[in-house]
Amino acid sequence: MPLTMMEDRPSVLPSVALLVVLQAAVSAASLVVEIVAGRMLAPYVGMSLYTWTSIIAVVLAGFSAGHWAGGRIAEMPAPRALLWTGWSMLGAGLTTALAVFVLRSGADILLPHISNPIGAIVALCMIAFFLPSFFAGIPAPVLAQISVAAAPEQSGRALGAMFASGAIGAIAGTLLAGFVFVAWLGSVGTLALVTVCYLVAALLLLWLARRAGDPSGMLVAGLATLVGLLLAGATVAQPSPCTEESDYFCIRVEDVSADPDSPVRMMVLDHLVHGVSARDLPGVIFYDHAALLDLLAQERMGGTDFSAFFIGGGTFTVPRKWSTMDPRPAVTVAEIDPTVTEVAIRDFWFDPAGTRILNQDARTALRTDGSRYDVIIGDAFTDIAVPAHLVTREFFELVRDHLTEDGVYLMNVIDHADRMIALMSLVHTLEQVFPHVEVWTEARRPEPGERMINIIAAGFSPTDTDLLRGMSPSPITFGRIPAEAVEQIKSLRAPIVLTDDYAPIDRLIGAESY
Repeated sequence: MPLTMMEDRPSVLPSVALLVVLQAAVSAASLVVEIVAGRMLAPYVGMSLYTWTSIIAVVLAGFSAGHWAGGRIAEMPAPRALLWTGWSMLGAGLTTALAVFVLRSGADILLPHISNPIGAIVALCMIAFFLPSFFAGIPAPVLAQISVAAAPEQSGRALGAMFASGAIGAIAGTLLAGFVFVAWLGSVGTLALVTVCYLVAALLLLWLARRAGDPSGMLVAGLATLVGLLLAGATVAQPSPCTEESDYFCIRVEDVSADPDSPVRMMVLDHLVHGVSARDLPGVIFYDHAALLDLLAQERMGGTDFSAFFIGGGTFTVPRKWSTMDPRPAVTVAEIDPTVTEVAIRDFWFDPAGTRILNQDARTALRTDGSRYDVIIGDAFTDIAVPAHLVTREFFELVRDHLTEDGVYLMNVIDHADRMIALMSLVHTLEQVFPHVEVWTEARRPEPGERMINIIAAGFSPTDTDLLRGMSPSPITFGRIPAEAVEQIKSLRAPIVLTDDYAPIDRLIGAESY
């Protein structure tokens, strides 16, 4: 008959110190996986409030289920509990190593069949990261129970140390993932490292189980560990979807030219195209919204010399075109990701000479910048991921204070043509700050449900024309939506004023769609 946990001789149980270290290591590894999950999902579904909400919910669900299962295991005799916990760590290692393959295959299978973006995000999170979180959640109650049995005279201290070690490990894992591992190893390399950590923990637990009196399964465990190490190696060997993986984005550079002797390249940040540039055509703009930003800025400035501040760089398409103008505008670009800037210079033929580049958040840059600009251009909308701090009344007041007397703020907004809920809220917010707010878009009838690119022009005077014609790269015409039509749409949409305290821009973009 097996001995109960309290009947085990204390000498064969692990020390509380060892259990504390083991729990901290497992907690750290599990939080590294949670942080890396966001980066892994970004190339497929982007990085948004919905992405992080889904990741946190799925990981917590996995931890909860694992804790429940661990509680059942904790009721077993100590040697058997250690054995089962060791097996759970083998499961954590194997499923973590497989996460890369599951995610890539799952994205190919699921995304074409799930039209709802939130549903797609949750589905990918579940298939890739629920099981690693489930297995990683098992050790906590088991190790806590054994620590109490190992030091019955100080059971409260032992239990407190176990809880504290879990929290400290989680903090350490979060910091290491965000500041060290992803930056130096990349997301795939980081998952491979976590796999190895889980396998080491598994072997340690199985050795402790053997020492405590349950040697069963060591051969199979050794083979499973070998398989896990091979999977970790295969994970690292997988080609990265990113040309560059920065602290902010998975950056991909793709050649889309028809003639290899005249290259045209496209920049993709996470899962969205952020610009296209042709080596031999610096004055050609390939995207409608960039073409309209260029046309509106030059129309408002009347062809005179002017200064401009860009919120975001991407491929630096418009600054590159303006560098060919005479006189050349004085351009400042706030691009938060220095790697994006490096890629634009290296792969998109942008010459930084003559352009002031600030590798920092645009709001921070404006707050510390004493200059005024004739044109400030904001391109903060990327699908359903919008920096909320760049679409509030307080930010627009900061923009206003950095414009010259005849200056204009131009903002790119993507919204559903048959709803315009986010667009009208932004117009309504800007109207609290600027006396003149206009909405420009392509002069054509949109398709039902189409997401249209709009440019909001906010300033101290109106634009002198209602139509603008340009190239993108084919001929294209843009028109200003009549003020009466804008007011009518606003009256039907009940827009809100976005503030630093309340800016539900993700919900406004996704309303009725998700």
